[in-house]
Amino acid sequence: MTATNAKGKKLVIVESPTKQKTISKILGNDYIVRSSFGHVRDLPSKDIGVDIEHNFTPTYVPVDRAKRLIAELTAVAKNASEIYLATDPDREGEAIAWHLVELLKLPKDRYQRIFFHEITPDAIKESFAHARKIDDNLVNAQQARRILDRIVGYKLSPLLWKKITSGLSAGRVQSVAVRLLAERAKEIADFKEQEYWTLGAQFEKPQTAPQFWARVLKWKGKNVEQTTTYHLFAEDYKVKNTVFDTEASLAPLSDVLRKGPNKVVKVEKKEVKQKPKPPFITSSMQQDAYNKLGFASQKTMMTAQHLYEGIEISGQTVGLITYMRTDSFNVSKLLQEQTKKFIGEKYGAQFVPAKQPVYKSKVMGAQEAHESIHPTDVRRTPQLMKPFLTADQYKLYELIWLRFVASQMADAVFNTVSIDIAAQDEKTCLLRANGRTVKFPGYLSIYKDSEEEENNEDSSSALLPILAEGDELKLVSLNSKPHKTTPPPCYNEASLIKTLEKHGIGRPSTYAPTIKTILDRKYIARQPKTSKLVATDLGITVTESLKGFFKEIMDLSYTAGVEEKLDQVAEGGQKWVELLGDFYGNFSRELAEADKGMQRPGAQQTDEKCPICGKMMLKKRSRFGEYLVCSDSTCKGKVNLSSSGEKVQPQATNEVCDKCGAPMVIRTGRRGQFLACSAYPKCKNTFSLDAQGNKVTSSGPIVTDRLCEKCGKPMVLRTSKRGEFLGCSGYPKCKTIVTVTPQEIEQIKAADQAKKEKSA
Repeated sequence: MTATNAKGKKLVIVESPTKQKTISKILGNDYIVRSSFGHVRDLPSKDIGVDIEHNFTPTYVPVDRAKRLIAELTAVAKNASEIYLATDPDREGEAIAWHLVELLKLPKDRYQRIFFHEITPDAIKESFAHARKIDDNLVNAQQARRILDRIVGYKLSPLLWKKITSGLSAGRVQSVAVRLLAERAKEIADFKEQEYWTLGAQFEKPQTAPQFWARVLKWKGKNVEQTTTYHLFAEDYKVKNTVFDTEASLAPLSDVLRKGPNKVVKVEKKEVKQKPKPPFITSSMQQDAYNKLGFASQKTMMTAQHLYEGIEISGQTVGLITYMRTDSFNVSKLLQEQTKKFIGEKYGAQFVPAKQPVYKSKVMGAQEAHESIHPTDVRRTPQLMKPFLTADQYKLYELIWLRFVASQMADAVFNTVSIDIAAQDEKTCLLRANGRTVKFPGYLSIYKDSEEEENNEDSSSALLPILAEGDELKLVSLNSKPHKTTPPPCYNEASLIKTLEKHGIGRPSTYAPTIKTILDRKYIARQPKTSKLVATDLGITVTESLKGFFKEIMDLSYTAGVEEKLDQVAEGGQKWVELLGDFYGNFSRELAEADKGMQRPGAQQTDEKCPICGKMMLKKRSRFGEYLVCSDSTCKGKVNLSSSGEKVQPQATNEVCDKCGAPMVIRTGRRGQFLACSAYPKCKNTFSLDAQGNKVTSSGPIVTDRLCEKCGKPMVLRTSKRGEFLGCSGYPKCKTIVTVTPQEIEQIKAADQAKKEKSA
């Protein structure tokens, strides 16, 4: 629609083109809906853009894609009767709205700020009743975070180039995340394995069934099972230890149990209720999507974004879930009432709780005004929506739907029994047997998290005979087992996000990009088979270098404290300039000390011989990891090393170079594996490999009709070593990528082929 046609209509500006289409259909012809395609202004890319000497004044410049867009929006806004800024309901969205006001030069009486947590007709129309002006506190909180991170990045990165290697970069939250993995690597390396033994005793009451097992709880007044908790950087990880360190040490205990008497000294029966978990917030959704679906955090957020912005259902675009960047457990009263009725009709009245549940967030700095992540209409069941969703969208929507419905259901109820048994007497040996049976499944009938799936399975230990205090038991058998203590586990995406959230590091919008950033920078890596996250040698080196000089930046409690202060800025209780001033005073001193004292790691001598000239090789480091290079500077001998320090050898293939006829081999570079001529450096012929390891000989990318959500340019189908994907044709200025299903790929190729046949 042109600016002239906009006359007298109401203008609504949203962030993404997908939202634009959905909201346009909801609002109708009296409104014009336009997209800002995300951020319209930012700090400049080629310099720091912050005047530190003058109250940290930022210099903002329009992003490239916004230059033409702002001219169009200005023309439409000029003729609009009313202007509404409907960017996302968080600090980032508030800042985008403010930047739009600045660039469009809108006076206060010309615009209103609205926001909604779900893209549904009721929520959008209701938002107009609560229109307001820009919240300066929210904008200042976002500005403070952006400037703080810019200062850290622009000041630390040159230091790392100078002291370690060129091309490195550092960030405030990212550096702490890498430290978590580096510390875990040290804990695992320093761990000393210990052997220990456990003894189980099988008892029966004569003329009574069934037989049952009990574990030894105390021996001569000491707890048999002890725990060791790792320090602050562990996620409450505990490892079992025991007073029985050899099989021989069990002999006195076995003798006591065989001699008896073995008597019941305590029987405790309880009815235990287990409450459902609250609806998803960003972090818990990412953790469950990883544990249950195997989704990386970035994939989870991208899929959730599509569900939030709208899915085409029977000719109507519908937002299926609420806003996916949140740390609040809130649910609207209207949806709670709808869900209560739905549960009663579908599962039965006994599954409806007596009181509607209320969940209070335990997340540090949670913004309680937000909504949790839940379906916009609980009656849109996963099965009903399945025909309209991709496989990934369906899996995530089902997970969100089940978690939410379970959160509104009645508690699970268990009958539990605990039996304490004394061998000779309680001071000598005390054993315990526990049993649990399900009395009422409640919410567990539809949803269990990983721990519940493990703990709520009924087992033979739940079948205990009816016993009373004073009953004498017959020992049936003993079962001794050797065990070894295990080190704390490597982090995966779920446990890393859980730890960041626990310590108040970052906020819902930062978890996925933080992990992606440190993976891209090669500070951490995914183990190929397990997908565990491990710190690379480069990540460990950078961590150790920074930790020695920047104690505040690298400290978890300090980083969490900064987040709390940013929350105070958002609430109006802290001035953002003072926050930055307090930070920069100490940071600048640490920076000067690091510039003088930080030592550059040198090349290390090795026993490896150069494959070209036979001279000894040196181990060096770059931002892509460690590698071996010939000690003779005139020789080009080089061998890449894996993240574990092993040589990466070329793999032989049956392929023949089409340029020189030499055999082709598979080599590993900074972007992964590729096919290369074995005659290198004389012949430099190479080919990319797809996700299946096949040679890629694509005739070029296929231009599609789909437009980029950030810059509006056409998306093209490209091929990489990981498979096919949609990438923006504006690359490298715009680096937007979108994953596509095999069915979508076939449709794109079929449409392209049809175009070619038509033109021919």
